[in-house]
Amino acid sequence: MAHRTDNWPELAIGLYDKLTGRNAEITYELDGVEVDVPNGVGEGARHAPWRVSGTIRIRTRDAQA
Repeated sequence: MAHRTDNWPELAIGLYDKLTGRNAEITYELDGVEVDVPNGVGEGARHAPWRVSGTIRIRTRDAQA
């Protein structure tokens, strides 16, 4: 049975655990990001626009090699 994820931290942790278990590396480079962030889950959630005019870099690496 699949586990349902209702928040971003659980999603990020689950993705990292799955990928690093396969000796993967995660690297994101985002420029000029615009995201509509919901205030909750479901169809009735309102959204706030978040804009980043610079660059966001997220890198992870499994130290066990």
